[in-house]
Amino acid sequence: METQTETENKKFGAGGTPGGIGTFLLGFALACAGAWLLTDQVVVSGDYFASGFMLPIVNHRMNSFGLSLIPFIIGIGFLFFDGKSLAGWLLTIAGLVIILAGILMCLHIYFRPTSLFNTLVMLVLLFGGLGLIFRSLKSTHRTPDGGSQSPS
Repeated sequence: METQTETENKKFGAGGTPGGIGTFLLGFALACAGAWLLTDQVVVSGDYFASGFMLPIVNHRMNSFGLSLIPFIIGIGFLFFDGKSLAGWLLTIAGLVIILAGILMCLHIYFRPTSLFNTLVMLVLLFGGLGLIFRSLKSTHRTPDGGSQSPS
């Protein structure tokens, strides 16, 4: 059994496991670089609530954004009156969910054309970095002969 001073002197790395801080930092840097390069190739555009409806008589396109604000505004009103109102919290949260869903449904997201080599570099950096991060969180014990042995 180890004494308390020996336990205090042990260095713990990523996730409280012995060692692995260098592997974690390298994996984090690679994953960040891969994620940045990958998201740099993604183009996002929107039509500002394009799911609106058309008024046939005046040939005018209306959007539904104003209608999605009604539960949110009513919920905020309830919360101003009583901050502990369950109905106020439910309406406010439901209104926010409706607004966020409306925004996300109107987005057009696509991957900008790039070469296969660039795509492979991005994916190898991202997933290789994530693999190093997960590997650094796994506890490994060193045997006296220098080999590595998994815990039992």
